[in-house]
Amino acid sequence: MSKLNTGINIFMSVVGGKWKCLILYFLSLQPRRTKDFYTLMPTITQKVLTEQLKQLEEAGLVKREVYKEIPPKVEYSLTELGLTFVPVLNTMCDWGNSYAVTQDIETNDNYCCHDKTT
Repeated sequence: MSKLNTGINIFMSVVGGKWKCLILYFLSLQPRRTKDFYTLMPTITQKVLTEQLKQLEEAGLVKREVYKEIPPKVEYSLTELGLTFVPVLNTMCDWGNSYAVTQDIETNDNYCCHDKTT
């Protein structure tokens, strides 16, 4: 079976999965330290968070900055390429909110689309 190299397959290989879009969403609001993600996504494991951040960094969407402090401070933010994904996140969020209304699904008002303009 040949691999389909289509836009949707490429998209899914870069940002597919349970956590990557949420990580990108939170980074679209502001740079984050590792500990921030555990507060924002309390059920994510350290292993999974580390893997997801590394994959997003390898894809060029996230940059990792290590500050020369004791203890060392590590901060994650979106790259220029990562910022181009913010409109996609906003579209996904809008669709999810519309779907929630049509299906009578309660949403969490703490997380809103379009919190950051690019």
